[in-house]
Amino acid sequence: MAELQAMTALGARQAAVAVVGPVTITERCDVALASVAARRGRMADLARAAQAAGVPLPDAARHAGGAVYNAFWVAPEMWFVEAPFASHELIADQLKAALGDAASVTEQSDAWVIYDLTAPDLAPLLERLCNVDFPAAPDGFATRTVIEHLGCYLIRHGRGQVRIIGARSSAGSLLHALEVAAAAAW
Repeated sequence: MAELQAMTALGARQAAVAVVGPVTITERCDVALASVAARRGRMADLARAAQAAGVPLPDAARHAGGAVYNAFWVAPEMWFVEAPFASHELIADQLKAALGDAASVTEQSDAWVIYDLTAPDLAPLLERLCNVDFPAAPDGFATRTVIEHLGCYLIRHGRGQVRIIGARSSAGSLLHALEVAAAAAW
């Protein structure tokens, strides 16, 4: 019988870490991801179930963290929900059980690559990558943007902390774009 081993979005056994000047880019393989969308006319039911389950449902263009789950808004009455992969490998099933029939839940973990960027100030890097006014964005800001022709989500965790989520099929191209922009910024 074959032994299967998990691989990162970049095709490796360990998450990638790149350091370019003051910027550290870390591939995050330890995050489970699922989408949650309210079913038609069921937003109030979803809000009650989510509150009971500890699943935050932040407002538009926002990210919110909870004790276990984090979430960010992606569309009206739709969010991406994150949790530790070690305890939530089956995040979609866990959310379906918690939220019941008030929401449609789909597994997203293997569809996306997640990169966390850290530096004392990420504004010089991000102004080369996308059209987000990063210095004006508050902590907890979340938006969809384009980086090197790739649709991505950008979440600001702080002045020097950003999470970028992009399509897994473009993981290498996105990492390359981040590294090149970091090298140009410093």
